[in-house]
Amino acid sequence: MRDRILELLTPALDKPGAVHVDATLGMGGHAEGVLERFPECVVVGIDRDREALALSAERLARFGDRFRPVHAVYDEIKAVVADLDLPAVDGILFDLGVSSLQLDEADRGFAYRVDAPLDMRMDQSTGRTAADVLNTYSVEDLTRILRDYGEERFARKIARAIVHDREIEPYTSSARLVEMLRRVIPAASQRQSGHPAKRTFQALRIEVNDELEVWRRAIDEAIDVLAVGGRIAVLSYHSLEDRATKQAFAAGATSSTPPGLPVELPEHAAYLSLVTRGAEAPGDDEVTTNPRAASARLRVAERVRATSTPSASRTRKGHTR
Repeated sequence: MRDRILELLTPALDKPGAVHVDATLGMGGHAEGVLERFPECVVVGIDRDREALALSAERLARFGDRFRPVHAVYDEIKAVVADLDLPAVDGILFDLGVSSLQLDEADRGFAYRVDAPLDMRMDQSTGRTAADVLNTYSVEDLTRILRDYGEERFARKIARAIVHDREIEPYTSSARLVEMLRRVIPAASQRQSGHPAKRTFQALRIEVNDELEVWRRAIDEAIDVLAVGGRIAVLSYHSLEDRATKQAFAAGATSSTPPGLPVELPEHAAYLSLVTRGAEAPGDDEVTTNPRAASARLRVAERVRATSTPSASRTRKGHTR
């Protein structure tokens, strides 16, 4: 959905001195589109994956100092902006899917169609691996992440099989996990729902990288650093990610005027305006060209006024200031 994202960001970025943050840089495709389309815009590219940062920096080297790569997790966006001495930014993009680099490199463990070490860390220099989760979590915790993050109907059945099998031999590679899933998930479900491992692998990836909690923090921080007139675009691929985005945008686009107050005070007015009504999905042509985009949902909002209180506290406290 690169072209659509660029179209929706144009009012914020098509001006001298505009600053855009690609908070999920990946291989730099979206950042390249921004740099090409808006010749007076500077792009800050954030990624926790050092390999992705190096490859995108090479790809975007022709833009010189208009591109600034930063190694960080996207919930550190406020600190990144402050470290660059930027008072605010005009555009922000989050593409919450797994990058093609991570999916296509066998040794990362993200792909279930090839045998690989069960790693799944986006930053391989720190944190627990998918194997750690499989070999140490209780049946209850495994059930929870498979059900909540993978939307897996057979979560408890799979969790019990994991705990049983790891007592015989710890999990180390994806092939053994896939083999177990083929054995445990009913054949009828496999025929109807596609590859039996896709939901379990998604759940493990989200858990290993703490993606939902990181995202809830990141969306608030991003709104806080957005300039008035700036726009934020979010591509999500999971219902829980999209729900968190929808809630944050809705909170910002809703007046917090107390019930019964006859006049809305300026400090209670909405600070966001919804650019997209609901979530936009990719067109059939794009899904045909790139099947990985099928579950993508795009939401965009614009900052319409400044606030004195961080978004996170507004959200937690029911929009009070």
